Amino acid sequence: MKVIVIGGGPAGMMAAIQSAKNGNDVTLLERMRTPGRKLAITGKGRGNLTNNIDISDFIKNVPGNGKFLYSAFNQFTNRDLISYFNSLGVETKVERGERVFPVADTAMSLVNALKKELSRYNVNIKTNSLVKDILVNNSKSIVGVKLESGETIECDRVILATGGKSYSMTGSDGTGYTLAQKLGHTIVEPRGSLVPLETYEKYDLQGLSLKNVSIKVLDGSKEIYDDFGEMLFTHFGVSGPIILSSSAHILRIKNIEEKFKNKSIKIVIDLKPALSFEKLSQRIQRDFEKFTKKQFKNSLVDLLPAKMIPVIINLSKIDSSKQVDQITKEERERLVKLLKEFEVTVKKFRPIEEAIVTAGGVSTKEINPQTMESKLISGLYFAGEIIDVDAYTGGFNLQIAFSTGYVAGQLL
Repeated sequence: MKVIVIGGGPAGMMAAIQSAKNGNDVTLLERMRTPGRKLAITGKGRGNLTNNIDISDFIKNVPGNGKFLYSAFNQFTNRDLISYFNSLGVETKVERGERVFPVADTAMSLVNALKKELSRYNVNIKTNSLVKDILVNNSKSIVGVKLESGETIECDRVILATGGKSYSMTGSDGTGYTLAQKLGHTIVEPRGSLVPLETYEKYDLQGLSLKNVSIKVLDGSKEIYDDFGEMLFTHFGVSGPIILSSSAHILRIKNIEEKFKNKSIKIVIDLKPALSFEKLSQRIQRDFEKFTKKQFKNSLVDLLPAKMIPVIINLSKIDSSKQVDQITKEERERLVKLLKEFEVTVKKFRPIEEAIVTAGGVSTKEINPQTMESKLISGLYFAGEIIDVDAYTGGFNLQIAFSTGYVAGQLL
C-alpha cells in the first residue's frame, strides 16, 4: 500500500515509521529542507519528550479535548514512548515536574534517532515539498496528492501531520488547515496556547526570572487557576512555565477579549509562598532590625532581587529615604500584602507565532479517536497538532504528537 505522510514533525515521523514497519511503501513530504525542526527546539532545545506521571492522569493535563485522546494515549503510552527511545539508544531521565528529557540534554538526539529509523525502514523523504491539494475520487477516497511544483503523487492513504500555526519558521504555518478544509473538514479557529501574556503594567523588570513563586489567575473575583514554579518578566509583560500554563486556562474564558479590555483578568503573584502573612511580617521585622539605621531603599537586599526593589518601593508608597526604624506597622503590613499579592493585569495574548502550541484545528468530532481516520474522507488520517487538542507544558504536547502519530501510522 502506498502511503504519504505530510509533515515531518514528531507526529509525522512517528506515523511514517509505524506505517513503514507495517510493510507499506511510505513517502514523507516535508516543506522545509529537513524534517524535525520543531522537535529540535522543544524543551528549550533539551527535548522534553513526555511526562512521567501515570498515563491515566494525562487527560487532566489536556484542557483542549483531552477525552478524545483516551484511546491514543492507551495505545501508545508515555512508558511505551520512553521504552521506544531507550531502544533507539536515547537514554532518558526524569526532572522536576516529572518532565522526561534525554540524558544527553539535547532534543537533536530525538531527531537523529527518528531519522535513523526512517532510513532503516526505507521511508522516502522528500524535502522542500509543499502540498497544494489532497486528491480524492468520487467515492471520497484518497487517490494522491498534488505538490505546489505541479507534481502529482498517487497513493492509497494520506496522513496529515502538518502541525498548527505556532513557530511558523519551523514549517507549521497553518497550511494543513487549508488542505483539510478543502476536503470538507471543520477547522476550529486556531489560537495560541501556552503563550506569553502582555500586561497593562510596564514595570522595569525585563529579564527578571523568579523561581518558587505561586500565582493565582482571577477572572474578576473568581479564581480560575493556580500554579507554583518559575516565571519571567519581559518587556511586554510576563512569560515562563507557570504563565504559559495559565494562558491555556485564560484562553478558555468566555468573552475573553472583552474582559481584557475591561481589565478584569489579573494574575496575583505570591513572591514568598513559603511564608504566611504573619511569618513574612516577622521576617521583614528581623530585616529592619538588622538594617535599623539604614534607609528603606537599602533594607530589602536580603528579601528581593535587586531589580525588583525599586518597583516594590514605588508600589508600597513608603518613602524610599525613610529610616526603617521609623516605618509604621501599617506601612509594614502594606509591604507584606504587596509581596504576597503582587498583581499584574492581563492585556492580551502575544501573537500565535510566539505560542508553544496551537489550540484549535481539525474538529475532533470529524476524526475517529481509535484510528485517527477522517470520518469524511476514506484513507485520510490526522496526527499531532493539526487536531484540535492542546495540553499544558511538561511534555504532554509531544506525547500527543507521538501517540496520535503512532495510531495514525497503523492505518486501521
